[in-house]
Amino acid sequence: MNTEPATAAPYGTWPSPVDAALAASHDGAPDHLGTVGDEVWWTEPRPAEGGRRALVRRRADGTTAPVLPAPWNARSRVIEYGGQPWAGAVRPDGELLVVFVHFDDQRLYAYLPGGMGEPWPLTPVSGVGGGLRWVDPQLRLEHGARGEAWCVLEEFTGPAPTDVRRVLAAVPLDGSAAEDRSRIRELSDGRNRFVTGPKISHDGLRAAWIAWDHPGMPWDGTVVMLADITGAGELTGARPLVGDLGESVCQVEWGHDGSLLFVSDLSGWWELHRVRPGAVAQGAVPGSRLLPPRGEEFGGPLWKIGLRWFHPLPGGPIAVLHGRGATRLSVLDPETGELATVPGPWTAWAPTLTVHGSRVVGVAGSARSGYEVIEVDTATGRPRTIGAPHRDAVDPAYYPPPEERAFTGPDGREIHAHLYPPHSPDRTGPEGEKPPYVIWAHGGPTAHAPLVLDLEIAYFTSRGIGVAEVNYGGSTGYGRDYRERLRGRWGVVDVEDCAAVAAALVAEGTADPDRLAIRGGSAGGWTAAASLTGTDLYACGTLRYPVLDLEGWATDETHDFESRYLESLVGPFAEVPERYRERSPLHRADRLNAPFLLLQGLDDVICPPAQCERFLAAVAGRGVPHAYIAFTGEGHGFRRSATLVRALEAELSLYAQTFGIDRPDVDRLELTRDA
Repeated sequence: MNTEPATAAPYGTWPSPVDAALAASHDGAPDHLGTVGDEVWWTEPRPAEGGRRALVRRRADGTTAPVLPAPWNARSRVIEYGGQPWAGAVRPDGELLVVFVHFDDQRLYAYLPGGMGEPWPLTPVSGVGGGLRWVDPQLRLEHGARGEAWCVLEEFTGPAPTDVRRVLAAVPLDGSAAEDRSRIRELSDGRNRFVTGPKISHDGLRAAWIAWDHPGMPWDGTVVMLADITGAGELTGARPLVGDLGESVCQVEWGHDGSLLFVSDLSGWWELHRVRPGAVAQGAVPGSRLLPPRGEEFGGPLWKIGLRWFHPLPGGPIAVLHGRGATRLSVLDPETGELATVPGPWTAWAPTLTVHGSRVVGVAGSARSGYEVIEVDTATGRPRTIGAPHRDAVDPAYYPPPEERAFTGPDGREIHAHLYPPHSPDRTGPEGEKPPYVIWAHGGPTAHAPLVLDLEIAYFTSRGIGVAEVNYGGSTGYGRDYRERLRGRWGVVDVEDCAAVAAALVAEGTADPDRLAIRGGSAGGWTAAASLTGTDLYACGTLRYPVLDLEGWATDETHDFESRYLESLVGPFAEVPERYRERSPLHRADRLNAPFLLLQGLDDVICPPAQCERFLAAVAGRGVPHAYIAFTGEGHGFRRSATLVRALEAELSLYAQTFGIDRPDVDRLELTRDA
């Protein structure tokens, strides 16, 4: 570590060992945890391998090894955001079995990791629309000669992105359905447009799952469906148990005593509830809250299928995530209400809990470390890292120390944000100079920016550019009222909240008023674009795979899952069409004066390239400096190392040119003026 006094140098010019290649190599996090026999398995990102998700295992002897060789890519595209892509089990003959979704063709495959053979397909290919897709498999080895995988089936029925149906389905593990679609048994009737995978009770007699329908999103209202399982393996008597249009249930699990556990936000916060076994059998509702009101979340938005914020343990305790953004891990005794928090430095736990006997396994990160796989012994309360361990690739003195802040917005409303000031162990800003700041707007918009080390943030802060991540109104983690601030006001509240944070940083002397930028991806890209076309606060902006045209989104230009999301965010298109035009950056391009960088994946079906092309056509001829970089082979969100490096260096060059910073260490981004 450098012990020399810090040298004064202009903000943004500082040298840094955190280069774009290093940030790219640490992009992504472990996900989709599960146990197979005595082993813990999970998926890991591989940016250097074309962005595939590798399935890995931690053996009983403590070593870690791949389950699937390259190029197998365990990742589902159901509702485009995917979810749990694999399930594993120990067969009666002692062989390990894994069933997984391969990203390239979205077919289900089975594989024996201990054997010499290759994975074999379990499902056919469909040439209709987006084909057949699968997610959230549950293995039933006792059913049939070689067992079945019970999953969510997403089937396209026509060419439009909304020509789609979803049902629960059983796929035989013998491969007989790979060429014969009729071998797949449909378990549910398709009455609900969206479903999660079936959770089977420990006695095998019942199944529960979550369902919802358009125009609602899963954080608006969902229903827990309950059905009996017959001796022939059919679901019968499916009926709603809990949930409603104004109640979001985000997870359901079976307790070891036969009770049904679920997380509901009926009170205004996602809280844990229980329906006792006798009440389940009688179809009684509602459940009883397991803790008194605490004003904190025990769940979150169901953006992927199979997320887990809690997991029952043998004997009755329940591992739970809770707090702002449900990012603390504790063990709950449901009988006494005692909540024992797991000690450790972690400030963010991902919703992918699993259990291994009396041990809880999760994925967690902190302000000083990236996401790791953590195992907690509930008998002792001691945690340890068992997978994807964080290793400091550079001196951690270059990591930015974050500040959790609350700002005041219009009408006195509170706005939450994470502030990352410029930080370097060997550089400081000149006396009297205020640093540039980039306001980061997260995606979703119903999402949450966690407080965890991000080398993309360190890439900027270690060079002398501050970052403020804003959990604007509409974000999750702060109760239903906070996230519903955006209802009907997308493009207003989010823009105002980001601007309020930026203005506050200027007013308190933290940021340079002439060197403010805004950046976001997906819905955050929308907020950035709406800010550039709706305010004169920012000197420039970076738009990553953004929403730019609300009318296009409302008319079959996005995927099915979010195709009616705008009805709550903006209003029904048939009733307020003028609002869709007034708020769209596409139709406010004449107000755009700030330089911008537009980054887009050409395979993106959520925010398609066509929106970027229309936006660029609207900007053309106005003399606004800008650059457009489109990436072949990238979809919604970038995963490949080369893409991540190019995008990050281009963004730095935009800020350097706009803010008057000398950065000879990155290629100069060519800005077009179209004058």
